[in-house]
Amino acid sequence: MENKQDKLVKSITGRDEDFAQWYTDVCRKAELMDYTQAKGFIIYRPYGYAIWENIQKYLDNRFKKSGHENVYMPLVIPESLFMKEAEHVKGFAPETAIITIGGKEELAERLIIRPTSEVLFCEHYAKIVSSYRDLPKKYNQWCSVVRWEKTTRPFLRGSEFLWQEGHTIHATETEAREEVLGMLDIYNELGRDLLAIPFILGKKTDKEKFAGAEETYTIEALMHDGKALQSGTTHYFGTGFAKAFNINFQDKDGVVKPVYQTSWGLSTRLIGAIIMVHGDDSGLVLPPYAAPIQAIIIPIQASKPGVMENALALYKALDTLGIRVKIDDSDKTPGWKFSEYEMKGVPLRIEIGPRDLETGDCIIVKRIDNSKEKVKISELPMIIEDLLASIHRQMYDKALANVAANIRPAYTYEEFKNIIENQPGYVKMMWCGNVECENKIKEDTTATSRCMPFVQERLGEVCPVCGRKAEKEVLFAKAY
Repeated sequence: MENKQDKLVKSITGRDEDFAQWYTDVCRKAELMDYTQAKGFIIYRPYGYAIWENIQKYLDNRFKKSGHENVYMPLVIPESLFMKEAEHVKGFAPETAIITIGGKEELAERLIIRPTSEVLFCEHYAKIVSSYRDLPKKYNQWCSVVRWEKTTRPFLRGSEFLWQEGHTIHATETEAREEVLGMLDIYNELGRDLLAIPFILGKKTDKEKFAGAEETYTIEALMHDGKALQSGTTHYFGTGFAKAFNINFQDKDGVVKPVYQTSWGLSTRLIGAIIMVHGDDSGLVLPPYAAPIQAIIIPIQASKPGVMENALALYKALDTLGIRVKIDDSDKTPGWKFSEYEMKGVPLRIEIGPRDLETGDCIIVKRIDNSKEKVKISELPMIIEDLLASIHRQMYDKALANVAANIRPAYTYEEFKNIIENQPGYVKMMWCGNVECENKIKEDTTATSRCMPFVQERLGEVCPVCGRKAEKEVLFAKAY
């Protein structure tokens, strides 16, 4: 007879059966989010929002340590201001939501709900900067933005999403370029140290760069189904925005010059990355340092002598250490609880029952591989931090091995198309630098250039698409 635990697991579609449905099942069944009546606007439920909060805490600390300050810009942008930088506007115009009525009256000037905030920062910087002594300005904003997407998916692509956007201005090109690459390093370390996700770092092609940027750099992650996910970007603007918005300063030599500008951002699509990189057929598998609950204590036969007393004592000991721990003393069956927290991806399960208490033991179960072992209750507080660190390393190494196994070279265009169609992951190939070849690849295969990796490998002398001289090695993939 099928029990409740089996039913809970079977409510999630298998990853290899239907990956898109599996993803949606996990988002909802693990209580990360819920839909609303407005398409593309989701509710971040407490468990999902807590993951974002942990990402925020890590990044906010790193930003402040590197000299950045948090600000908040308005939600809306006057249309005349938005239109001041032509290339930027062209890139975002198809996605803008526009306010035309306030109360019962039509507005004299339409207001754009921010899809990004470059122009707002530019207008502000033009007012407050006049001298080299005012530089650099290194600001960051935590907010939501609205982009009117036709196709939406929770966390990955929404009409509204949460993110951080950094905007900085500098006196020199060298300093601005250092900022762009320095923030990319922080993003990479976020993946390594918090998310257990290995990123591939590189530069975007001109076709894929941010609207208005001279150069865009990216962190790319590989999902279980072999698709890539752009997980964060940094942008070098040069002086383009500065000239459009008259952001000038008088340098030490007395000459008035435009500032050099950058921006950088990542969003709640990182929650989607965590789901799709680490999850399995039972649901979420959360990296310990990003998990809202790092350890769940489940009393077995809680009414038996000593069970709840030991469970509560262990809870207090772990909580004192700063471990995010929860004790589930509800009247659900142990089997149901096991399945529920497995689906929610809690890294460590701790079972305390009367039989184990006879020897002072508890059972610990690691979510990453469901391995079980007996541990002395008195010793667990002393080893739990090492346990969580070990789980994190195991998750990172597993994801890194998956990336390494799914990067394949292509030396001819036919070989490229065959790999893209039949094998998951990235294809690395030489490229001539012409957008026509990128367009042909997308038209023929739906794959796009993900980045030109910093460490270049010379796979040949010509572009397999057109036969012209090759300029760069590029990683291509189908992507979210």
